[in-house]
Amino acid sequence: MDVRIEAAVAAALSLGQGPVGGDAPSRLRAALDHAVFPGGARIRPTILVSVARACGDDRPHLTDAAAAALELIHCASLVHDDLPCFDDADIRRGKPTVHRAYGEPVAVLAGDSLIVLAFEVLARAAGESPQRAVELIRVLAQRTGMPGGICAGQGWESEAEVNVAAYHRAKTGALFIAATQMGAIAAGQEPEPWEELGARIGEAFQVADDLKDALLTEAEMGKPAGQDAAHARPSAVAELGVQGAVSYLKDILGGAIASIPSCPGEAMLAAMVRAYAERMTPVALQPVRG
Repeated sequence: MDVRIEAAVAAALSLGQGPVGGDAPSRLRAALDHAVFPGGARIRPTILVSVARACGDDRPHLTDAAAAALELIHCASLVHDDLPCFDDADIRRGKPTVHRAYGEPVAVLAGDSLIVLAFEVLARAAGESPQRAVELIRVLAQRTGMPGGICAGQGWESEAEVNVAAYHRAKTGALFIAATQMGAIAAGQEPEPWEELGARIGEAFQVADDLKDALLTEAEMGKPAGQDAAHARPSAVAELGVQGAVSYLKDILGGAIASIPSCPGEAMLAAMVRAYAERMTPVALQPVRG
């Protein structure tokens, strides 16, 4: 776990919760903490910080704010995804989902509060570099809402006919694109050259998630398994089979490495993608090392 990222997320959440014993509603305050800590792998903010470092990271305070904001949006999306109107999940990250622990009304408010807090964090960091902060807010908003953000991704699940490519790009890819582009912006670089890397990493994570959903147990995943089949969702495993999905995953990751823009930390980013490739592959499919 990156100490820098955890500190940034903790500082952001403290801002959103208000002081202990203050006037804020205590159950909602506790639900925010439940939604964010302990975190998962913090993959999206880690990618963001890695890209910023690769590009020079000359405004680390702004990078930290961007990383925290992105993770807050991700955590909010998990709270909402787990609600009875969507996945109706009981477990997330090995513990009860927010709506199981605090009730559905508080869970809806917790997700909403985390989304609003993410943009407040970026606004508060704007003094150091206003133009970069405005760009960070624009990209995060674009990748959160409609027509191509994670809200659109969830919306595809209510359509009679699903554009699978658009569904995956929005539901999973959007925040990975935000990660690479926001890392570049925080370090003063143009975001457009970084979109392909984020899209490819996002696509790889979607395929890996499809594989895990099909092959692993709830105990191994820390969340319900077999959800794609249960909800008749588009899935790389359903479309390509297990081995076909594994081959597709390898192709995507090779393309991701090739798409890394020229920058001082290019080799470091390539190593990061390779490391994530090994972590993403379900244990049952990893080669035996002699």
